[in-house]
Amino acid sequence: MKPLILQSDFGYADGAVSAMYGVAESVCEDIRVYNLTHDIPPFDIWEASYRLIQTVQYWPAGSVFVSVVDPGVGSARRSVAVRTASGQYIITPDNGTLTHIKRMCGITEARTIDERVNRLPNSGESYTFHGRDIYAYTGARLAAGIIDFEGVGPLYPAEEVVELPVVEAELHGDTVSGTIDVLDVRFGSLWTNISRELFLKTGVHHGSRVEVSISNETRTLYKNTMFYERSFADVNVGEPLLYINSLDCVAVAINQGSFADAYRIGTGTNWRITLRKAPRIVYDDE
Repeated sequence: MKPLILQSDFGYADGAVSAMYGVAESVCEDIRVYNLTHDIPPFDIWEASYRLIQTVQYWPAGSVFVSVVDPGVGSARRSVAVRTASGQYIITPDNGTLTHIKRMCGITEARTIDERVNRLPNSGESYTFHGRDIYAYTGARLAAGIIDFEGVGPLYPAEEVVELPVVEAELHGDTVSGTIDVLDVRFGSLWTNISRELFLKTGVHHGSRVEVSISNETRTLYKNTMFYERSFADVNVGEPLLYINSLDCVAVAINQGSFADAYRIGTGTNWRITLRKAPRIVYDDE
């Protein structure tokens, strides 16, 4: 018996999440079901992908994740299950949800779900709730040991798993640039795709002042300097800082405030951030 972890954009305003729990319980009364989140913004496949990479590798091998952010439900997109390089399973529509897992963790095997055997009985005429009828049902059967991974369905090449467009972080001389991938939602911090290793090649260290520029496709929203520090406590309340987040990437925050709200910053590949160590200013004596 392995844990089953659910993620979706369903929210809790209706019975959708509870229905997925009910399907899992009907498959096996002893199954352990947990929530990753059900507050993904509607249809936001990119954020679903990011929340998976934020979480999956910290669960034991054999854990089964079901992720349902599926604006193409009922279309020709594949329903898939994959095994990660660290041994967890993810069941999801093949619509880009696995982008970050594929790039940052690795996928060792991918299978198309065989709906002839892995579909909730008597749901064959339902085409709009695959989270309940296919993904929760298949995930519960896999977690409970009723089927093994081979029992999910036929193999297909892992390299064919769909990926969303990604802009790589780059270093040019003493300047590093990347994208604002996602927010630390409750606190409004900006999480970038600039790795700590790449950032440190600019010559910064804790206590360094860094020039920060943030823009979208139309204008620059922020351009100023701030300190690179270990934690929020290293600056005064209300002051901005750069720090390394839990994914070992650069993040931008305001101590006890929301950077995203303060400067109306969004996320995605069209939101760019540029960093460089601020030059030392020397004033001549008169």
